[in-house]
Amino acid sequence: MFNNDSNNTQSIAPVGIPFSQACENNKQPILEILQQELQYCIHVLEVGSGTGQHSVYFAPRLTHLTWQTSDVLAHHATINAWHAAYPAPNLYAPLTFDLAVDPLPISLASNQPYDAVFTANTLHIISWSLVEKLFELVGEALPINGKLIVYGPFNENGQYTSAGNQQFDSSLRQRDPKSGIRHLEDIIALANTHMLKLSDKYAMPANNQLLVFQKIR
Repeated sequence: MFNNDSNNTQSIAPVGIPFSQACENNKQPILEILQQELQYCIHVLEVGSGTGQHSVYFAPRLTHLTWQTSDVLAHHATINAWHAAYPAPNLYAPLTFDLAVDPLPISLASNQPYDAVFTANTLHIISWSLVEKLFELVGEALPINGKLIVYGPFNENGQYTSAGNQQFDSSLRQRDPKSGIRHLEDIIALANTHMLKLSDKYAMPANNQLLVFQKIR
């Protein structure tokens, strides 16, 4: 599934703009799943767009949909710089979205609701209360059969899935005690309370997973 192709080229960061090697490493494996899971979607909101590297890679390879980026205001300059370096007609400038204070942002692309939300490497960075807020907002916003797609590391059966993830979790908690790798069972239970049912789970490189939830009613 994770073979390289001609599109999987190394992105060159705009001069002086932050670059994430992790985004470079995982962009093609994630894209291959998104091409399956988003083939019938039209409007996608990316929560926590970070540097913007994922958005500039995904949007031109998912031309049937609009890709709306979002993040806290402090990250907008970096995202916009990446968009300027790698523009795409279906890629939209970031909306301001701070989970602590903001409602889910309204799309710049259309008055229609999002039918998918994507977020990568966010749930282990934000506090659990903000994880709960995210699922609440997404559960309210998505239409029936809409999708929430989450990428990152998760614990299973109360255990780390690798020694590397255990070390990573320790470093996260040293920096911020409210952060840390989440338990898959807790995420699924939280999703269920907001009418989001786990429809698929993909094993990804570097002990990560991609979870797909679907709005059931």
